[in-house]
This record gives sequence, C-alpha cells and structure tokens, in this order.
Amino acid sequence: MKPNQLPMYFRITFLLSALLYTAGLPAQSAATVKAYTDKSRILIGERLQLTVEIMIPEQEAIRFVTLDSIPHFEWLEKPVTDTVNTGGGTLLKGVYVLTSFDSGHWVIPAFELSGGLKTDTIPVDVVFSDFNPEQPYHDIKDILEDDPVQTKARWWWYVAGGIVLLLLLLLYLRLRRKKPVGPLPAVIAIHPFEEAMKALQVVAETAPVSKVFHTRLAEIFRLYVFRKRKLLSLQKTTDDLVLQLSGAGLEKSVYEAMAQALRTGDFVKFAKYEASPADNQAALAAIKKSIEALEQLN
Repeated sequence: MKPNQLPMYFRITFLLSALLYTAGLPAQSAATVKAYTDKSRILIGERLQLTVEIMIPEQEAIRFVTLDSIPHFEWLEKPVTDTVNTGGGTLLKGVYVLTSFDSGHWVIPAFELSGGLKTDTIPVDVVFSDFNPEQPYHDIKDILEDDPVQTKARWWWYVAGGIVLLLLLLLYLRLRRKKPVGPLPAVIAIHPFEEAMKALQVVAETAPVSKVFHTRLAEIFRLYVFRKRKLLSLQKTTDDLVLQLSGAGLEKSVYEAMAQALRTGDFVKFAKYEASPADNQAALAAIKKSIEALEQLN
C-alpha cells in the first residue's frame, strides 16, 4: 500500500506523534564563549593578544567573563571591548594585550561564563631570544685609557657651567619679590559618603541619557573609593579597580553586582551598548549598595 493510500486516522496519528516528539526535545541554550590568542609562542616581554568572544541570544541576559589575573602573565594595555548586535543576539568581544617575563610552557586557564559555559585552555610557550651560532663572535676589548688633556678640558667646562648656574640662581633670588599671602578661604569639609549619596540622588532624579548616566555612576564610585579608602581608583581600569576591591570584605553578592555595574558602564561608554532602563536602575542600585557596604566596613 502506498503512503498516500493509508487511512486518514493513521496519517493523523503519525503527524501528532512527530509533533509531540519534537516538542519533547530538551531546549539548548545558544550562548557560546570562546577565547584565542594571536600567537602560541612569544619571546620574553613580547606582546600577546588574547581575544574573548561571547555570543548571547536575544532572549538571554547579558553576561560577561571576569578576567582578574592570569598566572605568569601581565597586562600591558587597557582592554578594548566591543558590542555588535546581530540578527540572532549580541556579540561581546574583549581584546586583552598581555606579556610574560617567565620563561616556560604556560597555559592560559579556561574562562567560565555563568551557566557552566567555559572556554578552552590555551597553551603558550615563553622563550628567550634564539641564539644564532652563525653570527661572528666579538671578543672582549681592552679598557681604553682616557686622555688626561681632554679630561682636564672637560673639568674646566664643568666648573664654568656651575658658576653660570650659580650666578643665574642668585639673580633670580634677588629679583624675586614675595607676594603678600592673604587669608585662605574657608574650606567646608564634606564627608565622602554624604557627597556620594547626594550625587547619586541627583543622577537618579535627572535621569540623563544612558552614556552620561553610567559615566556619572562610575565617577561617583571612583571618587568615593579614592577619598574614603585612599586607593588610586581614578587612574585604574575597571578590571584593576574590581581586583583591588576583591579583598575589601564586601559580601559576594554585593561585590559581583558592583563589578557587573561598572563593566556594564564600560560597554555603554566604549562599546556603544544600549542599556535598558532596567539595566540603568540595576546599576544605580548596585553602586549605591556597594558604597553603603564599604562605609559600614570602616
């Protein structure tokens, strides 16, 4: 019997069975993460470029990979991040420039994305410069004796230069006039915590555009950390600042939310990532809570 000659109820039963089987298949997340380097072998002190790419589907939350430190390697430059909105989701790309001064065979460990996704480990050989036995050998030369006449002439030049500098210094001190010093203006000391809370309130009330919003959040947090904990937070990259605060004693949830808010701000400012109003409110709440937690630790 041909397929088109089967009874109608057999064909309907077959179609329903196929649909139920397809619906029962487990859903798989399309999120991917990978890491790769431009070289597998470098000389000591040579640049090594590490690239981390994360593909997030449209319906999944934005997630990042945290790179604090890599054993046997050092950071050379501030990481460059980029965000590309594709038809199927968001591509996050970070480029890190490293180097190493430890010779040997090292392995860059796997980086883990929340959800159990990990990158592959990357082996890298760090070696000294190769020795070429075909190059000519240069023997050690004898010490050259200095000419006494030239040495005496140079000595007189040093004396004359010192005399000229001394005369110029005396002339400057003679012509210099001391300006009267007036009373200094009164300085009203503002507590770092109060200043930060007032600044966050202004940001919350004015609700500027996304880029300005996240820029102000980062500035407020960095200034508070600088004034309160005496850390050079104004000159640090986001990764360096997060790493320095890892030992401050913050709760894990507060620390991770703070790091997420700062990194989201970097993506908004440097990678043209469009943050949603919910992302903005989450970042504001995370920065405020981290400042309050740091204040309680002192």
